[in-house]
Amino acid sequence: MKRSASLFLFLLACAPYVFAQQPANTLTEQQRLGRQILSQSCGVCHLPPARNAKTYGPMLNKAAGGGDEGVVREYILDGTPRMPAFKYFLQPAEIDAIIAYLKTVPVPAPAPNK
Repeated sequence: MKRSASLFLFLLACAPYVFAQQPANTLTEQQRLGRQILSQSCGVCHLPPARNAKTYGPMLNKAAGGGDEGVVREYILDGTPRMPAFKYFLQPAEIDAIIAYLKTVPVPAPAPNK
């Protein structure tokens, strides 16, 4: 019992340092919704299942569709030959949320040449 109380006090004392190192969540409610919908509806193809794993579709970020919201919206609504259309599955507000979230995702740095 004494040991668990000491461990609890130690963790409690360290908590401010741990939380201070985490970045503040700067996403709006709409962007958080977009992140959730993207994960649930698009993640199977566009998010890697494990670190350094390949995805079926391209990685999505703010440069998707050439950075043009209209192009991204069209891809989501009408699909492509390799991607299903989501116009009957997602509401317009959900598509707007996905696009709002994608604007916050930075373009990854190019891989170094080996």
